[in-house]
Parts: sequence; C-alpha cells; structure tokens
Amino acid sequence: MYQVKTYNAIAQAGLDTFTTNYQLNQSDQPDAYLIRSVDLHQQTLPKSLKVIARAGAGVNNVPLTAATENGTAVFNTPGSNANAVKELVIALLVIASRNLMAAANYSAEHTEADVSQRTEHDKTKFNGTELLGKTLAVIGLGHVGSLVANAALNLGMNVIGYDPYLSADAAWNIAKQVQRASSIEMAVKHADYVTVHVPKNEDTLNLLGTPELAAMQPNVQLFNYSRGGIVDNAAVLDAITTGQVAHYYTDFGEPRLANQTAVTVTPHIGGSTIEAEVNGATQAAQTIMTYLETGNVQAAINLPNLTVPFNAAYRFTVMHQNVPNMVSQITQKLAAANLNIATMANAAKHETAYTIIDVDDLDHDSSQQLIDALNQIPAVYRVRLLIHH
Repeated sequence: MYQVKTYNAIAQAGLDTFTTNYQLNQSDQPDAYLIRSVDLHQQTLPKSLKVIARAGAGVNNVPLTAATENGTAVFNTPGSNANAVKELVIALLVIASRNLMAAANYSAEHTEADVSQRTEHDKTKFNGTELLGKTLAVIGLGHVGSLVANAALNLGMNVIGYDPYLSADAAWNIAKQVQRASSIEMAVKHADYVTVHVPKNEDTLNLLGTPELAAMQPNVQLFNYSRGGIVDNAAVLDAITTGQVAHYYTDFGEPRLANQTAVTVTPHIGGSTIEAEVNGATQAAQTIMTYLETGNVQAAINLPNLTVPFNAAYRFTVMHQNVPNMVSQITQKLAAANLNIATMANAAKHETAYTIIDVDDLDHDSSQQLIDALNQIPAVYRVRLLIHH
C-alpha cells in the first residue's frame, strides 16, 4: 500500500485517479506528496518521500537540491493549464485592442438620464483597432506559447516566435505560418503586441528589460502571463512614461504596479480554471503512480528521462550522483549477490543520474542486504526494489 500526502485543495477528479493501492493522508511517512502552491522550502522532507508531484507548471515552491539529496524525484504537470492561460491571453488581446476596460469604466461612471445621447457622442474616445493583420510576438513557444501563437494565427494576426530552446517535439505543435526570429530584438521589432511564455530560471530572470523594451516599436501592448520576474517591471514603468509601452498586462502584481493607469494586474488567474485544476491533479496522480510502481521517469525536474518496459520479475532503481564509475560499482554489488541482469539502463541530467536494473530471479532473504550494500555507495541517494505484479 502506497501512502500519499496532499497539500492545498486538490481537484477530486485527481484524487479519484488513485487506485485502491493508495491511501491519502493516512501516514506521516508518505511515499509521495501531491501539491499545488504550498512552500516546501522550510520543511524537512521525510526519508520515506520518493516523489513530489506538483499539479501546476512551476516548481519554485519545491527545494530541488534538498529533494535530490533525499532521493526524491520531483515532477510538475507541464501543459495541464496551457489552454487556460492561452484563452486568457487571447481574451486580453481582444480587450486591449478594443479599449474594453476603459469603455466599461466609462459606462459604469455615466448612468444619468441622458446617458444614451452622451455615450453616442463620447464613444469615439474608445475607438479601438482590430487584431486582423496586426503582429504578435510570442517569446517562448512551449506548451502555452505554441497555443497562443496558433490561436493568434486563427484570428488573422501575423505571428513571430522566438525560442532558442525549442525542442523538435514541441516544434510539431506550432503552425508553419509562425515566423521564427533569431533573437528577442528581431521578434519584437515590428510587433504591435508582445507576450512572453517561458519558465522562470537564471536565464530568464528579467528577460524583457530596458534593452528589449527599447527594441519594440512605440505604443506596444505587453503581456506577462508566464512568471513574475520574467519582465523587469521597473523598466516597463519607465517605458510607459516614454510612450514605448502603451499598456502592460500581467498576472503577477507588486506594489510598484498598483494604481498605474497603463497597467492591468490580474490576480494570478492565468491557469485557474476548473478544467486546468482537474487536468493538473489527474496528471500529477498518474505521474506518482507510474513512478512508484515502475520507476520510469518522463519529464522530471531533477531526473533524466528513462523509460524501460517492466517485463522482468524485479526491478532495482538507483538515484545517484552523476560521477564516474557508478555503473561499475552498482553492477559489482549485484554480481556479488550472484544476480544476473536481464535489462539495464542508465541516464544522467546535470549532476544527477538514474539507473534501472531488471532481474528475473531474486532471493527475498538477501534482497535487503543488497539494497543496504547499494545504499552504502557514497554517491547513491536512494535505492528502490520494485516487484512486477
């Protein structure tokens, strides 16, 4: 029986995904965490914890180094809220182009008897533009960015994309009509609208700052529905003052953005739909079960991709440092236990490596001794023994 501890409000559909081999919130020594926004940085991760799955895109709330050293795999649910974010960005593109917020505020303030005549006279103040034929620059063409780019094409916009890390698989999701730029500056040079959709890391912090804003044409409309810190807010406010940026829409507020007429802050609702919460919770639950039952890894944050069909009777998984001679040390321990390896695979991601070894015959009495021997290798984080049911 596997034990899962949940944090935050997890969609019931996700909880219902777990089979009867899983118990929820019944143990202080869980095998898995299923989380959303809880901050784990100040917590001590239990040694029993083998996997953390976040029902969402980012993992800024997870201490990745501590998790790795604890032998805990960390996953998120990429793409689970992508459609939700896409739809909000497209809605805001329409709102921005038609001055809908200013028009609605005007109507709310003018309710007097002659409102019909007055609004007929004043409505030209809110004349907008059409998106048809306008240019949108999309910075980051992953799960969200590709959807935004394709949807904008369907609205008749010209779309220019920039993503230096675009994978071959991701490229298949992007319509061929999306133009590819070689730099951010080239992507935004002629854009009427610029939207950013990249993960937050050291390379993307303040990705759009003063130089990038200066490369845009005057009166550009800017959108950040990626992460706080991707756009340099101080630089944006300066660009608004000079007229370089006409309006800034973001899901990530801070005090300096408050009460700015040319800034619209939404309360971090980009991925907040009922469907996205269900998608994230369901995907996270499935990820937990796959990892705990098979040891296979796909799209983990701190482990390499490694998927091996589980056809043998037993499987050892070893999470360890990516240092020389590890495979040799592991196989020597199995040879000393007189075990014949049926299948073996190894992969690495940065400083962490992962090894899967399948065996057909195993003496149950000596299996724990072998696990202990493998755990004694200094660079090993965690050893697991899985039985094929």
